Amino acid sequence: MIRETSTGVDLDVRVIPRAKKSGLGGERDGALVVRLAAPPVDDAANDALIRFLSDLFQRPRQSFRIASGARNRRKRIAIAGLNAAEARARVIGGLRAVKASARA
Repeated sequence: MIRETSTGVDLDVRVIPRAKKSGLGGERDGALVVRLAAPPVDDAANDALIRFLSDLFQRPRQSFRIASGARNRRKRIAIAGLNAAEARARVIGGLRAVKASARA
């Protein structure tokens, strides 16, 4: 799901557009599941994905690039200036928050 590169990390993501609300949906088939309220029209879902990941990783939007899968639900996101350990910590923190809110 997370691979370190020379410039940062690559993150495998599976996007579920038109969700009831945006948020993390867990992990499936080696990819982080991200639910987005935005529809997959005119790059709205891609833009929403970058905004969501920017908030999750607390990085500027310019640090994120869709390296592959711009027109697919399965995407590879390149995140500049982040190491794998930091990325894993952010993902784990986000997933724990999802599980905690599901229990409440």
